[in-house]
Amino acid sequence: MSNTMSDTYTTTATAPAVTPSPKKPGPLVHTDRFDTPIEVDKPLLRTIGLHKSYRKGQHIIPVLRGVDFVANEGRITSIIGQSGSGKSTLLHLMGTLDVPDQGEIYFEDQRTDNLPIRQRDRLRNGQFGLIFQFYHLLPELTTLENVLTPAMISHGFFKYWGVRKQLKERAKHLLDMVGLGHRLNHKPRELSGGEMQRTAIARALVSDPKVLLADEPTGNLDRQTGEEVLGLLRKLNEEQGLTIVMVTHDQSIADQADSIVRLAEGCVETV
Repeated sequence: MSNTMSDTYTTTATAPAVTPSPKKPGPLVHTDRFDTPIEVDKPLLRTIGLHKSYRKGQHIIPVLRGVDFVANEGRITSIIGQSGSGKSTLLHLMGTLDVPDQGEIYFEDQRTDNLPIRQRDRLRNGQFGLIFQFYHLLPELTTLENVLTPAMISHGFFKYWGVRKQLKERAKHLLDMVGLGHRLNHKPRELSGGEMQRTAIARALVSDPKVLLADEPTGNLDRQTGEEVLGLLRKLNEEQGLTIVMVTHDQSIADQADSIVRLAEGCVETV
């Protein structure tokens, strides 16, 4: 599923250029999305000095060189940059789809990049929801079955069979939430691009993740449909306090986030 070769090149370790949100000043704050005070600017996901290169034939292609990044809990953070800047690679590394050549990645103060493969798989399946530009829905499955796929994987066949009723109800609830309650038995070929992306969002949420990692979630959609998907992501953030990290090359989309990190040729740009 990873498409890390699409992003590339040059960098030095610098502090991330983050535009702070004006929404929640102070060390603790009450907001209408939480019943209790939350700590503002509490890092949920962060990287320190990430380096990543790929081999293409006889050539070593540097993609990230010393990237520092922070995503704060309950916020939307955009990673913006042109194609080849390293933004998708950074997202995939944080989502445990790949490992860095050098540097460290932390989720809730636990280092994740050096975990054994099975532990990284469990972490990704349970704590990270991933959304991709090209949806990655399984064509032979219905909308409901696609949403249930992560739950099937995490529970295993026998355990899933015992809790299938509850999981199906959750999947149906999520599809209702994204406006697809009437499309449960449709297959991807019967859905529009926006409907497929909303299915992918519901699938990403079925395991109740703490962070949603979205790689160009509107990049394959027309502007109106893209705005609808962005509105849904904002609603999830505002009503459920879901932490979202979103890759984009579109400044107008990045501007809707609480904070922005800019990448250029694998380097975090300073303002």
